[in-house]
Amino acid sequence: MAAQWPEIERAEREKRRELVLQGVDERIRQADGRLPPEIFSLSLLNYLEVSGCGELRDVPDELGRLSHLQSLILCRNRLRILPGSLAQLRSLRVLDVSGNELEALPPEVGALTDLCTLNASQNHIQELPSGLERCTKLATLNLSRNKLTAIRTELLSAQLPLLATISASDNLIQQLPGEIALLSGLKSLDLSNNQLTEIPYELSDCTKLKEINFKGNKLKDKRLEKMVNGCQTKSILEYLRVGGRGSGKGKVAQEAAAKEDAKDKKKKKQQRQRKDSAEDKDDEEEDVNKMMLRILHISENPVPLTVSVTPTVKDVRPYIVCCVVKGMNLRPGNALKRFLTAQTKLHDDLCDKRTLATIATHDLQLVKGPLLYDARPPKEFKIVPLNRKEINAKELVRQLQFEAEEQRKQKKRQNVSGLHKYLRLLDGKENYPCLVDAENEVISFPPITNSDKTKITKTTQALLLEVTSATSLQVCKDVMDALIMKMAELNKFTLENKEEDIGSDSEHQEGSRPLNPAANQNAATEGGSQLVLEQVRVVDKEGSLKVLYPSKTDLSLSSSSFVVVR
Repeated sequence: MAAQWPEIERAEREKRRELVLQGVDERIRQADGRLPPEIFSLSLLNYLEVSGCGELRDVPDELGRLSHLQSLILCRNRLRILPGSLAQLRSLRVLDVSGNELEALPPEVGALTDLCTLNASQNHIQELPSGLERCTKLATLNLSRNKLTAIRTELLSAQLPLLATISASDNLIQQLPGEIALLSGLKSLDLSNNQLTEIPYELSDCTKLKEINFKGNKLKDKRLEKMVNGCQTKSILEYLRVGGRGSGKGKVAQEAAAKEDAKDKKKKKQQRQRKDSAEDKDDEEEDVNKMMLRILHISENPVPLTVSVTPTVKDVRPYIVCCVVKGMNLRPGNALKRFLTAQTKLHDDLCDKRTLATIATHDLQLVKGPLLYDARPPKEFKIVPLNRKEINAKELVRQLQFEAEEQRKQKKRQNVSGLHKYLRLLDGKENYPCLVDAENEVISFPPITNSDKTKITKTTQALLLEVTSATSLQVCKDVMDALIMKMAELNKFTLENKEEDIGSDSEHQEGSRPLNPAANQNAATEGGSQLVLEQVRVVDKEGSLKVLYPSKTDLSLSSSSFVVVR
């Protein structure tokens, strides 16, 4: 097995939590069209991808043994059926079975109560299974390019308050039920290229709906069809709201309204305007109370930051995700201290004492891009650790080991604190990971420390966030999602409490730096209630994209603290 499936042997030996098998047709053919059973013994896996395999037609029931799976990617194969043991994957958050030959989804999908994303596009599915409404955390549902003739009314349920995106284009759907209004969190709906003749007026009750697409349907109402072809979302919803001919009931309402005298019309119009005004005010107040996260796409950014990854990191710490955040106000009161405390808590909890992932934050103004993520012999690179003098990595580790031993002797304890407790993560590594700027300066040495040269202070107005992991790319994304959500909550807290500015940040581990009054004034005026997230591309040495963050699937979790504007 080891010779034929080195990826599996390596995952077992190194206790990896991620396994990716892409385009392994020849090996699957030699295994009589089956996946090797050794896969299902990798009980630590939380990410499994088997994709692009035209020889793969089924997945065995042993899949249910992978009880820790959070992401299961089985796209672009030739699967015709999914096993019922899928129900045992109770931790599953992402299920992607797009581009197969499935004619149905098993009813066991309804048992995946933690499922956030379901992508079953590009199959032959004719009917959805019952029970999907039990997936109460579902946020994204993609059913495009199938053979669906209807959307089950059970799916349009108040039990799915987080369902924000439904894509069901290129199907045979003939009717959209009025129960669509029960999806209180719906923001995007794509039913283009189906067989709809009417749009229910209840759609206008989806107050968060921002994007709709009904192109390619033969609607009876030609005026509405013209709006649809013009992508006039706001106009369409308003037309439906006031009784346009979107559905039979809307038409009856319009005919009844035509029989009323002018006085009643005017009165009802005024009442409607007052009601709409009150609803708009409520919406505005709700949005005001939330921190806005606006994503600046690569195409909109004149100087986007790029990180290149060398092949040498593969055997050391292969995964990295980065993002730029602007608008974080760290100057007032204890804002910086709260942020650093939150970062430490994430390291202890979500990052499992840095064993799963490590976070580093930098002052973007002090970072000279483009950046290189590399792994080098510890003797061959130097860093200025936080609050220390410049030293090469080997000497730093040796120094920390000595300090750890002294600490044990003095305190007479088995455990150590500070940076010392992460030294074991480097045991047995010939090369150490490092993030290097355009001037060949090392700004980060995960999982130990980042550079004192790029540390954040109270005057920092733009941050570069960095998350690295030896476990999986999904872990990096999960940690980055959590970090940004926490930043939004902290920035909101800072704005609401209006703390006084403090002229020194020497009390924090970031060290002290003289404050610039002009910079502080700019920070106060530019902070507002919005954080701007700039996408950062991570590419290989040939320039091929490895990861872009935040992508469309990132930051999809619902929160009372922020709203994402993509």
